Amino acid sequence: MKRIFFIDLDNTIYFTKPNEEQLMGELYRFLESLDLGISDEDFQFAKQDMLKTPFLKVAKKYGFREPVMPEVISYLHNREVTKPLKPSEDYHYIKSLTGRKFIVTAGFPKQQQSKVKMLGIADDFEEIHVVDVSTTNKKKTFEMLIDQHHLNKEDILIIGDDAESEIKFGLELGISTFLLDPENLHPNAESTFRGSDLSNLHAAAGQA
Repeated sequence: MKRIFFIDLDNTIYFTKPNEEQLMGELYRFLESLDLGISDEDFQFAKQDMLKTPFLKVAKKYGFREPVMPEVISYLHNREVTKPLKPSEDYHYIKSLTGRKFIVTAGFPKQQQSKVKMLGIADDFEEIHVVDVSTTNKKKTFEMLIDQHHLNKEDILIIGDDAESEIKFGLELGISTFLLDPENLHPNAESTFRGSDLSNLHAAAGQA
């Protein structure tokens, strides 16, 4: 039975699309005021990518102009979500897991912490860790948590939607993983368990 859970935030605990205006409206309008050096069409594609991909990866993919990036990064470092967000309909599967639960999310600390606050879920987790992907990654955070809390890898299940981040790093560390992939974006990705929703999460954790 798994008793320790490292859980992603974005598109795992909640989904960005139903919360798009609360999460992204002000950011979209801020970016529209800048000269990003890309076409209107590419900006529309970039906005959709921002719903499921860390901002810095999107900026690199679409080639946002380097001179505007310091202003954008400063904005993101100081940005907070101030409107209530809705957890996913499957969140009760995570909440009802028995054991120790840690959020491990990538992004800008103030922004990610404010999401947890606006979701009203902070009390459901032992700790919340925001990973600055410009300097580190989730793998190092997982290792830190294991060392700091003297955890047994056999007791851990990592839950998330990113096959190239938490799922990949979990497998590299010899930890069981649950890939949430509702749109079948990662059909060939390796994962110990997977699902289009979280209805079989308790079975994966040995808590069914």
